[in-house]
Amino acid sequence: MKKQIFTLFIALTSVFVSAQKTIGDVKVEAKLSVEDQNLTLNGAGTREKMFMDMYVGSLYVTKKSSDGNAISAANEAMAIKLNIVSGLISSEKMISAINEGFENSTGKKTAPLKAKIDKFKSFFKDIINKKDIFIIVYVPNEGVSVYKNGTKKGTIDGLDFKKALFGIWLGNNPADDDLKAGMLGK
Repeated sequence: MKKQIFTLFIALTSVFVSAQKTIGDVKVEAKLSVEDQNLTLNGAGTREKMFMDMYVGSLYVTKKSSDGNAISAANEAMAIKLNIVSGLISSEKMISAINEGFENSTGKKTAPLKAKIDKFKSFFKDIINKKDIFIIVYVPNEGVSVYKNGTKKGTIDGLDFKKALFGIWLGNNPADDDLKAGMLGK
């Protein structure tokens, strides 16, 4: 009987451990429901700059993959969750990083997406504080929606924009190689 109880305890512990993981001080949930989409954690990691943690980035998908380019190109529901863990991130710094990310993601061919990129950057113009949470979700035929602390900031249509946006983290020239690897579950 004791052996059965111990086995049950281990099994339940394993379920709870796999239901979420912790990166830094951020609990990363195994599932995310947003925009009527039920998504599964693909992977997560920390964005570092000059040896300091900036945010925890988590990638949620409908089917797991370790191919960043395939995920970026897929016309499937997915989301990136950013948990801000540094008080050093300002709106200006975030917008600058977004500009750099789109330049890298598109091979400096941002002109066709300029209006969409400008709209996306406007979602980050308010003060950004430590512990803020941004969710960037893509839904086919609807576009990319951005939430800050649960409040929807807006939506941008187009698979072309989504590919460039997710390429910031998952493309060939990502914002952070270790974060990309973490998001891809490596």
